[in-house]
Amino acid sequence: MSTDSVKPGDDLSDAVAALLVDLPIKAASFIVTIYGDVVEPRGGVIWIGNLIETCKSVGITETLVRTAVSRLVTAGQLVGEREGRRSFYRLTDTAQSEFVEAASLFYGPEPAVRWQFVLINGPAPEEIMQGLERDGFARLNPRLAVGTHPAPPLPGRVVVFDAQLATDNGALREFAEGAWNLPQFAEAYEEFVGRFGSFSLDVADCAALSPFDCLIARLLLVHQYRLIVLREPHLPQSALPDNWPGEEARRLFADLYLRLSKKADGYVGRRFVNDAGKLQEATAASRARLDRLVSR
Repeated sequence: MSTDSVKPGDDLSDAVAALLVDLPIKAASFIVTIYGDVVEPRGGVIWIGNLIETCKSVGITETLVRTAVSRLVTAGQLVGEREGRRSFYRLTDTAQSEFVEAASLFYGPEPAVRWQFVLINGPAPEEIMQGLERDGFARLNPRLAVGTHPAPPLPGRVVVFDAQLATDNGALREFAEGAWNLPQFAEAYEEFVGRFGSFSLDVADCAALSPFDCLIARLLLVHQYRLIVLREPHLPQSALPDNWPGEEARRLFADLYLRLSKKADGYVGRRFVNDAGKLQEATAASRARLDRLVSR
């Protein structure tokens, strides 16, 4: 079969292939997931052949992989390197720092709530505001946004205020309901729980899954969880609706990640390579992630 004519799930078990049903996956975003889950805790460098093989199983062609990698290089997230006839791609220092920071949202410890207001005092407020909203901030007016974590580096003229919550009562929940589209995030968490909850019941102790199945299932788990967690506002419990599905999603993520990781990491250690040789099956960074999930 040509690498540019692939069918999602052809080389996967039925249980893992079922995770792909009605699940559109963008090449660049999935490659970022591979780097975040597998590559960053093992030094930040990988052979493009491993990316092509892994992406093929979820229906992403070699052409799409190479195009996406090229765009990530242009965006300053990856740097290309050659060793003989092989091409390797390394996370830039900036991207590596961003990945480490994002990992705390998935594996813990979760950062404390830190309220910030951002006032856009220069041109192009709409572009900056849209970026803040993608980062979990709420738009209060065309130039003012609020969030529960430090704002990312912002272009132009902005003023950032640190704030402290002086009262913690029903008014905070009312404010949150009006400021953020919480039903959108609740629906996303519920879909995540439905998809991966069914998978969790189907595979039980993962004994019937191959190491490659476990790796792809874990990547899909991280990928879908990441798409929600990096955009939701991470409000304190007192600001959330009753029966918030994010807690169930968090427990499911931790449970499945731990169950899949032994075989998944074994596959990585046998098949994934960087410019110095095989990637390590486990590192201090990858073991720390598992330890933090156990303690959650």
